[in-house]
Amino acid sequence: MANKISLLLLSLMLIVSTSFAETFQIDPAHTKIHFSVKHLVILTAHGYFTDFAGSIQANPKNAVLIAATATIRTDSVDSQIEKRDNYLRGQDFFDVKNYPEISFKSKKVTGSGNHITMMGDLTIKGITREIILKGSFLGMTHGSQGELRARFTATGVITRDDFNLKQKKSTELMLGNEIQIGLEVESVTQIMNQ
Repeated sequence: MANKISLLLLSLMLIVSTSFAETFQIDPAHTKIHFSVKHLVILTAHGYFTDFAGSIQANPKNAVLIAATATIRTDSVDSQIEKRDNYLRGQDFFDVKNYPEISFKSKKVTGSGNHITMMGDLTIKGITREIILKGSFLGMTHGSQGELRARFTATGVITRDDFNLKQKKSTELMLGNEIQIGLEVESVTQIMNQ
């Protein structure tokens, strides 16, 4: 009986939380999607994606993040080294001609404030894996035009092997298998004062 009551209360809390949810569109001008990977064993190579879109759902009443989705254009990868970027866009890595987008869709978000955990599906090269991101929901504020803005940061780890992100055999020791990913997201809802 106690388990049924607990389940009912949890369901009611979820309904109440999502019923007050606002949808925010990711603001590319104020958002960074970046990654890093070990290079030559002791060095670290860094990169960004510059073309992406997505949305988040959050509850303005209690400043809780509820869900997030994103798509990233693989040809927008930028490691600030042209030769490396051309290789990353090629068949071994992102294969941008056949797989122009990376996608993410959250399945569950828990916690609040500086301790959020987001579980979701990440798809790269047609391969979908469940990943976990941990970070902070930095709350909401009104912008200069009255628009409501929401911010969060998150980090996680994926592996090249999981997504068939290869490299030439001759350079197998040059690039690490683990890829650190990071998000600094600012999103915006409707402009309130026009």
